[in-house]
Amino acid sequence: MKKIASLLLVGIIGGAVALGTQKIIDYNESKNDDSTNVSYTSPIPTPKLHTTSMPNYNTASNASLNIDFTVAAEETVNAVVHVKNVSTYRRPRNYMDYLRNGGKLEKAIVGAGSGVIITEDGYIVTNNHVIKGASEVRVTLNNNKSYEAKIIGSDPNADIALLKIVSDEKFDYIPFGNSDNTKIGEWVLAVGNPFNLTSTVTAGIISAKARDLDENDRNMQSFIQTDAAINPGNSGGALVNTKGELIGINTAITSQTGSYVGYAFAVPSNNARKIVEDILEYGDVQKAILGISGGTFSQNAAKELGISYSQGVFVSSISKNSGAEKSGIKKGDIIKKIDGYAIRKFSDLTGYINSKRPNDVLNVSVLRNDKLIDIPVTLSLYESYQLKDLGIEVINATESDLAQFGAKHGVKINQVLSNTMKRYGLEGYIITEIDNTPVNSVGDVKKILQSKAENEDIMVSFLDRYGEKKHFVFN
Repeated sequence: MKKIASLLLVGIIGGAVALGTQKIIDYNESKNDDSTNVSYTSPIPTPKLHTTSMPNYNTASNASLNIDFTVAAEETVNAVVHVKNVSTYRRPRNYMDYLRNGGKLEKAIVGAGSGVIITEDGYIVTNNHVIKGASEVRVTLNNNKSYEAKIIGSDPNADIALLKIVSDEKFDYIPFGNSDNTKIGEWVLAVGNPFNLTSTVTAGIISAKARDLDENDRNMQSFIQTDAAINPGNSGGALVNTKGELIGINTAITSQTGSYVGYAFAVPSNNARKIVEDILEYGDVQKAILGISGGTFSQNAAKELGISYSQGVFVSSISKNSGAEKSGIKKGDIIKKIDGYAIRKFSDLTGYINSKRPNDVLNVSVLRNDKLIDIPVTLSLYESYQLKDLGIEVINATESDLAQFGAKHGVKINQVLSNTMKRYGLEGYIITEIDNTPVNSVGDVKKILQSKAENEDIMVSFLDRYGEKKHFVFN
């Protein structure tokens, strides 16, 4: 089993990438080489989100169909809006204004993209990077009417945001389709506002599913890939099937120039819908996890085991008290299917689970001792906690995390949030104690910190990559 571990490509949790106009301009200005770029495009009543079923596709009968895009285009173009990110700043009028950060308040459009109206009362899905840092958001419809929109919530990791048009009018909207049922080779349309050209529709096919743009980084991505023309400004726009159903939110392209070259990526609609519903019901995103660490099962690993399978997700570690542990999934299992959907690589697994909620029960098919076993698993809540004063985020550590550092207990530093702390290279380290009190979970960290008085010093003890104990005192 130790030999297999060296042959695996390990997938790790992360976020999404973006395709917004401002992001591409900023990114390209900082690059001078010819390398390929990934350009990254009061209580509110819960609205009714409409879903329509996907047809059963038959290759033989489909081939004889004369595909007509006009109906889908007509049904969707009026429900995709132009989103403008407006920021407020002060323009100094004299030298004293400059020194005192004073001056006249002015507004400027600092970014633009697209958005998709998903309900009759004007809820809009877009990319988080399109509206990031906005002091005001304006949306313009295909009929040139412009409205203010409120930011209801967002998930920066998935690069999805939810807006609401400030109006009592009724709007055209696009119903959700089931992105799990989409097929490679299926015709799709991309609807958006590239280069500030409103209401643009392009056609292509689904080129791939569950695409991770970089399997070696920390970003757990699972995009729909399409060759429909998508350019800067399409970010947050709709990817729809020929029935006019929303199957994705256009998010990213890969290109040497920052413009379309045939590769574009969309967040699957099932994932976007789950985020929207979470924001409306809970105010934030409830992330579900299976409770395993692992990676895509390789052909070389299959040879080591002497089996013919070369696809799936290898389980290298299991989190304590997770659904995977409680259900009986074991280290060394190979996940082949979930709820009947084939799991060929790690991004298949993460993409499907990211559309589910904590306490959902999934049927996980694992290969163990060359036998396929079906195991029902209840998903658990992904727990994380941001120590904002310290500039770090912690998560529960897995057995392998603790073993790597020779720790018996602790939590893992998942992200370093402040630039000041980034220079210490703490990401991935294990925090074992806070104020000399041992911590075993994220819950322990919350309990200790919430009991402290404001401005009271905090001493954090952690293990570095060499297993040496270090201390930080924050005040």
